[in-house]
This record gives sequence, C-alpha cells and structure tokens, in this order.
Amino acid sequence: MELFYFLVFGAFAAVVAALELGKTSKDRLNTSSAFNAFKNNYILVYSLMMAGDWLQGPYVYYLYSQYGFGKGEIGQLFIAGFGSSMLFGTIVGSLADKQGRKRACVTYCIAYILSCITKHSPDYKVLMLGRLLGGIATSLLCSAFESWLVAEHNKRGFDQQWLSITFSKAIFLGNGLVAIVSGLFGNLLVGTLGFGPVSPFDAAACFLAIGMAIILSSWSENYGDSSENKDLLTQFKSAAVTIASDEKIALLGAIQSLFEGSMYTFVFLWTPALSPNDEDIPHGFIFATFMLASMMGSSIASRLLAHSSPKVESYMQIHLPECKVEVFRCWGVFWLLASVFEACVGIFWPSMMKMRSQYIPEEARSTIMNFFRIPLNVFVCIVLYNVDGFPITIMFGMCSIFLFVAAVLQRRLMVIAETQKSKPQDWTALERVTEAEPLNISD
Repeated sequence: MELFYFLVFGAFAAVVAALELGKTSKDRLNTSSAFNAFKNNYILVYSLMMAGDWLQGPYVYYLYSQYGFGKGEIGQLFIAGFGSSMLFGTIVGSLADKQGRKRACVTYCIAYILSCITKHSPDYKVLMLGRLLGGIATSLLCSAFESWLVAEHNKRGFDQQWLSITFSKAIFLGNGLVAIVSGLFGNLLVGTLGFGPVSPFDAAACFLAIGMAIILSSWSENYGDSSENKDLLTQFKSAAVTIASDEKIALLGAIQSLFEGSMYTFVFLWTPALSPNDEDIPHGFIFATFMLASMMGSSIASRLLAHSSPKVESYMQIHLPECKVEVFRCWGVFWLLASVFEACVGIFWPSMMKMRSQYIPEEARSTIMNFFRIPLNVFVCIVLYNVDGFPITIMFGMCSIFLFVAAVLQRRLMVIAETQKSKPQDWTALERVTEAEPLNISD
C-alpha cells in the first residue's frame, strides 16, 4: 500500500518538474526587471499569507476535539466561520475599494493573527470569536490581495498579459509548494517536536506578522472608487447593478461559485470517500499528492496563459467538464481521479484570476469579488449542516452537475466575449459608411 502512495507521489513530482524545466522561450513572456521585482515581492507576501492559512487547516478540527467538543459543536464553529465570511467578510472586504486595498491586506493579517491567538483558549465563546475573525480574514484573502495586485500592476504600466505570470506563479507556490511545506512543518511541530496542536497556529501568526511587515514597508496604497459621497450601501447597490447589467460579470460569478462549491465539498468528503470504514490512511501524504497535482495544473495554466491562443475563455469551457469526480469502490481509482480534480483546480485559479482582471471594473473590484462568495458560503453552510444526511455518491453527483452547469455558463461567456470583441470593428465600419454617405432625412 505504501509503495503505491510513493509511486503516485513520485510520478506527480516528476511531471511537475518536467513541466517547469521543459518550458521553452515560447512558453515564457519577456518581461522587464522592474516587473520581476514587483512580481517577486507580491509572490513572497502571498506565499507568507498562504502559509499562515495552510498551517491552520489540518489542525482546526483536531484542536477542537482535543478541547473536548463533539461533532455538533465543532460543526457549529465551522458554520459560524463561513457565515461570518458571508456577512461580515463581505462588508469588510468591500470596504477595501473605498478605504484602500493595502489597508485591507493589513487588516487580514491582524484579523487572522487574533484568530490564531484565540486557539489558546478552550472556552467555546472565545473559539467562536476566533471563527468569526477567521471568516472575515478569508474574505479579505480572497479579494483584497488580488484587487491590490491588479490595480498596482496597471498603475505601474506593466503589460496586461504579464498578470498571468504573477497569477500562475502565486498559485503554483502559494497553493502548491507552500501548502506541502506547511503540512510537513505542522507535522514536525505537533508530532516530532511535541509542541501540541496549538503550535501550528502560533507559527501561522509569525508568518502573517512577517508578511504584514513587508506589506507596510514596501506596498503603496491603491483604491477602487474612493468617492466621499458614496456610502457602503450605495457601494453595494452600485456593485449589484454592475453585475446585473453586465452578463459577463454575472456569468463569471456563477462559474466561480459553482466551481468553488464543488471544490469545498470535495475537501470535506475526500477523507470519508477514501476510508469509508475508518481505515488508516496517510492523510498528510495524500494531501501532499493533491497539492502536487494542483502545482501541475498551475504549471499547465502558465503555459496556456503565455500564449494568445487559445483564449482563456475557450480552454476553460473544455477544462470544467473534466473536473468531475466520481466515487468508485476502488479507492485507488478514486484517489487518482481526485488528483486529476486537484490538477483542474490548479488550472482553474490562475485562469479565473485572469478573467476577473479583464471583466471586473476597477472601481468596485473587491466589492464584486466578495459578492461572488455569498452564494458559495451559503452553499457550504448548507452542506456542512446536512453532511451526514446524504450518501457520498449523491454529494459527488451534485458536484458533477454543478461543474457541468459551470461548463455551460463558460461556453456562454466565451460566445459573449467573442461577439463583443468583434463589435468595435462593425461599429467602425458603420461609422465610415455614415460619414461617406450622409443620410438624407427628406428622403
């Protein structure tokens, strides 16, 4: 059994290395030294932020159980976290457009550090406060950093296509390599060194503090719409009108919610799917393999995004149906398919970031991105509340349906994008005809 795990892990590692080392000049974009310095600074900060997040993930449930809480109480804590992200996180995250994206990123660090500190208390109310703070931090992580990056990239006059380099590298390192190293480091702290289940949260707080220091010392501030006469409610209304009036943005939000809903459901269910009878499986090793698959996906995405063809809207409509994960009685087949799904996740995020940078207006970027997460958080809360009420096969079947619908919507987005791209040429031709042959109103 262990040999199988090592073989799959080794195969994935070899593929990732081959993809990265095998890139040719055609797969790379020629960039400036100023951009490279800017990109490296952002990726360093983003990696530190993700380290602060990944270190906590494997030990949240374990810590709560060590404090003596049952499944019901732990479930309430998790639901509170996602509920907080939906309610308070949407408000705080949306303030980034008006109050500043750099300030929002610093707020993320402070909120998550405070959330880590609450893990030292076994008091349920204190832990609930930590979950509320963690929910707010999650919303900021998923909106403020990307909003700052896109605005700063454009402000400095860098080529728009270079954004794809930063996106793919951030996912490759922050959601891949950093996740693996964080898992190993957390295991070292808790298991090998015996520092206890709170130690990963203390380590996370340290990484977040380092990242915050870099942000404060090297990042400049940027805003969306900082109009003094626009309050938060007006800002929400404006973002809602923007989504409703632009089908591309509405489709983008629906695609993201459907994909993320499937992804979080997979995160909750892969353990019982692989060990339905509570078999002993190497969770850390399997998680590391999934992250390698994600790195493989982001490496593929970087190659795709480096070329002008195929367009991101085009290959994403093919990519989404391939993400379906079915439950097989053979655990080995399921694990391999789950790894394929994680590779699709690695492709999805840089591509989605690229599309968001193209379609979401700068003045309301953070607000709209947080609006996208509202249906996701509602769905996750429903899944958590009913996780024991449906068989795993039904849950994964639902995810497959979600991904199929997302693929249909992606197809619609591609058609709209191509149609609107050709419109300016048509209008220009019409204007030339009008100028050459003025209309005679009397006729």
